[in-house]
Amino acid sequence: MADAEAERVRTAYERRARLGLDARYDYWQPANLFIYQARERAVLDLLRESGLLPLDGRRILDVGCGDGAVLRDMVRYGADPTLLAGIDLLPDRVERARELTPGATINAADARQLAFEDTSFDILLGFTLLSSVVEEQARHAVVAEMVRVTRPGGVILIYDFWINPLNRTVRPLRRDHLRKLFPGREIDFVSTTLAPPILRPLVKLPGGWFACSALDVLRFLRTHYVAAVHI
Repeated sequence: MADAEAERVRTAYERRARLGLDARYDYWQPANLFIYQARERAVLDLLRESGLLPLDGRRILDVGCGDGAVLRDMVRYGADPTLLAGIDLLPDRVERARELTPGATINAADARQLAFEDTSFDILLGFTLLSSVVEEQARHAVVAEMVRVTRPGGVILIYDFWINPLNRTVRPLRRDHLRKLFPGREIDFVSTTLAPPILRPLVKLPGGWFACSALDVLRFLRTHYVAAVHI
């Protein structure tokens, strides 16, 4: 990322942490449990269709790994922790990820300059990464690095939102835009994530889980997708 863009992203996430907003994404909260389980099914479906399961022996890099939660999901799916790597802009998050994900190689770094050799990884992860990068040139630089370090036959898994009217510090990533970022690549999409403004209050009501499951059938109410970009 350009220095100004990296600083903007860093400042936005530091502010969120300082205000205690990260807690709203805790796994144990009902709305988040609903979101994460739906996302997990989509991720596993795409990995299975890509012929990458089981994950034992696969090298995996999470770009923008936060506290390493998605890397730990990979361990649950059979990945060897010593074959996992992650980078993040925020040193505090990197330190936390190292504590919670023993064996993985996790460092503070800029996503436009990945310190890995070409074709080093079977799977790249970018979860709400590209939407956090507002500047177009910086987005292209991040994507170029992700492609560079992914081996032929591997996949880049993107989880992101195509609409988010409530957060002005990010830039939604529509499917057609993702295709432009990865020109000529085969991309499989799975829509997911019932719109949080609907989900969060509804899931707390009696019978809310059932109501959310019923609404989740309506694809136009889903605000995110998981995409498998084939390299």
